[in-house]
Amino acid sequence: MTQEESVSELLGWRAATEAALYGPGGFYRRPEGPGAHFRTSVHASALFAEAVARLLCRIDEALGRPETLDFVDMAAGRGELAAGVLAALPGSVASRARGYAVEVAARPEGLDHRIEWLPEPPVGITGLLFANEWLDNVPVDVVEVDSAGVPRLVLVGPDGHERLGEPVSGAAARWLARWWPLPAEEGLRAEIGAPRDEAWASAAATVGRGLAVAVDYAHTAGSRPLFGTLTGFREGRETTPVPDGSCDITAHVALDACALPGGRVLSQREALRTLGISGARPPLALASTRPAAYVRALARAGEAAELTAAGGLGDFGWLLQPVGTPLAGLLVDVPDHEEQ
Repeated sequence: MTQEESVSELLGWRAATEAALYGPGGFYRRPEGPGAHFRTSVHASALFAEAVARLLCRIDEALGRPETLDFVDMAAGRGELAAGVLAALPGSVASRARGYAVEVAARPEGLDHRIEWLPEPPVGITGLLFANEWLDNVPVDVVEVDSAGVPRLVLVGPDGHERLGEPVSGAAARWLARWWPLPAEEGLRAEIGAPRDEAWASAAATVGRGLAVAVDYAHTAGSRPLFGTLTGFREGRETTPVPDGSCDITAHVALDACALPGGRVLSQREALRTLGISGARPPLALASTRPAAYVRALARAGEAAELTAAGGLGDFGWLLQPVGTPLAGLLVDVPDHEEQ
């Protein structure tokens, strides 16, 4: 292979990732589903779906209990969250609820018949649009500072080898300067998050009244990583990202850049606590009076601890975007005794 032929195969990481994840035979079109390769909060515990159902109930009340209450699960995988939320709703809410799962892959067999499977979110919903680990899979370009201190586009081949391309310019350069300014030190990296800002604005615009929530690996302007966050996942393990469809390719999300006016970013630990999930151990007295209940409560506490753990899922960011309803009151802290 000549050098010219080799260079002709190279693409920016955004284009390469788009093809590897969503093109024909791409990672997210494979039959085993993403759950075979990585574990999200949805897979970690049913408590997560219960907390989202509780949030949907609060939205229902804030909206005056509308005739139809919508729940949209963005990047639904195999529909696990949508099914879990509908199952956790009380009867008075479930009877009015409509579930939608948005995913590029085909509808899985045996999915709850109440869930409509769609390639794009429905428009004008009343209720909750929930995007758990979606934005981190919206492809982005990667830039790296060269020896002259200039940020350049990183190009990548099908086998994962890289080289530096042209200097960053135009809208990408403006986004970088605003949201992730890089010192002029060779080797420093960043991901251009503008496509995610656009994707989130488009998704949030489908909500007529209610709330849009994005949950993801995240960082904010005060703590951008020096060398970027691009990585891969295959069969449950982190791996070198290779854009050949064999692995997931992901990068953490600049949620502060995504936020629209009125939006709020908080940690998953904070969000789940306000929804009754904290990981607090059940009272020891319960072990002697109701031992079976104590064991069940202890197991739930362990699962809750994983969902809220520092250095793990608890550090995920939640971006809450209210539409036509106030955010105040939807996330109110729950006393520990009520959690039990």
